[in-house]
Amino acid sequence: MDVKGRAAVITGSATGIGAATAELLASKGCNVVINYTRSEKEAKETEAACRRHQVDTMLCQADVSKDADCRRMADDAAKKFGRLDIVVCCAGKTKFVKSQDMEELSAQDFQDIYAVNTIGTYQSIRAALPHFRKQGGGVAAIVSALGAIDGTGSCMAYSASKGAINVLVTALARQLGPENIRVNAVAPGFVDGRWMRGGLGDAAFERAKQTVIDTTPLRRVNKPEDIAYTLLALIESEVLTGEILTGYLGQKITPRPR
Repeated sequence: MDVKGRAAVITGSATGIGAATAELLASKGCNVVINYTRSEKEAKETEAACRRHQVDTMLCQADVSKDADCRRMADDAAKKFGRLDIVVCCAGKTKFVKSQDMEELSAQDFQDIYAVNTIGTYQSIRAALPHFRKQGGGVAAIVSALGAIDGTGSCMAYSASKGAINVLVTALARQLGPENIRVNAVAPGFVDGRWMRGGLGDAAFERAKQTVIDTTPLRRVNKPEDIAYTLLALIESEVLTGEILTGYLGQKITPRPR
């Protein structure tokens, strides 16, 4: 798929991986929806960065855990751009809890995290389907996590929610493939950015970052832009579906920071 002239909804695109993906798609000539829940200031900054690439943009406040918001966002995007070709699911929620502190992770935490990460991903893709079908095809690209494979990450609920996403990728790819709708995911490990730093705190963040540098073959950490380029590759490929790309940049199983 050549993304030039296409239209994409990128959930959770005010900051981090979502923002980097929105700007990368815009740089390739794709019209983009910048979605946020609370980070309006950052979303407007991302939109301004995208507009510098001479594409059309739309700012949309929507909570992906709410089906009505997902449907409104997809419908408004299709109305504004005249089409909807791509959904990139970057919206995410977690709670930073050490794995051994199981009492610190409640049933409500699981429900809140699943509502955004797993159900939100499903609802975002489902909302786009009528528009994909109208055009004879489309593509969804999802941010999973290496924790879904190796059980590490910010907390068990987050890793489990991403594991459920991996199953969704396979199921949706099988179901939607005959309609020329592709579904793929990238499962990155440690990503250098505000979200991780804010959750761990500065000292723990720097320790974790150094651990990744010391223990992975490429001796570097992922940046949001790295993940964005991987998502773009999954979007552009016309032969990949059901793919979950893991171990990106040599980050296989890395020790969990303490």
